[in-house]
Amino acid sequence: MGKQTIRQEARRAALDAQSKRREERAERERRVEALAIKVLVAIREREAADRRAGEALTEMIETERLSAREAVQWCGDEVSTREVARLRRVAADAADQAAQEDDGAGADTGADAPTSAAS
Repeated sequence: MGKQTIRQEARRAALDAQSKRREERAERERRVEALAIKVLVAIREREAADRRAGEALTEMIETERLSAREAVQWCGDEVSTREVARLRRVAADAADQAAQEDDGAGADTGADAPTSAAS
């Protein structure tokens, strides 16, 4: 076997190995990406569930005039009073954020009104 043939075979083997490693890395990246999406979806679903639970607890406490301890009892001791406070904070924060977003949209609409009236 000549030197040139040996070099060509060596290059081909190296390129094949590199190609295989690239394919393996790409496949791993696809798997990691899919797992990251699962994590983020689960977190968003949990956040939404926490918000809904907090809204219900807030209604129990404020509208139905229950204490946090009574709300815990009504929930079959599935939550603690500490968890009740956390969930209510989550709901309040979500409501505050929604109100700020509504205020921002209203401010944009208000800013547009004088301009169109002046035209």
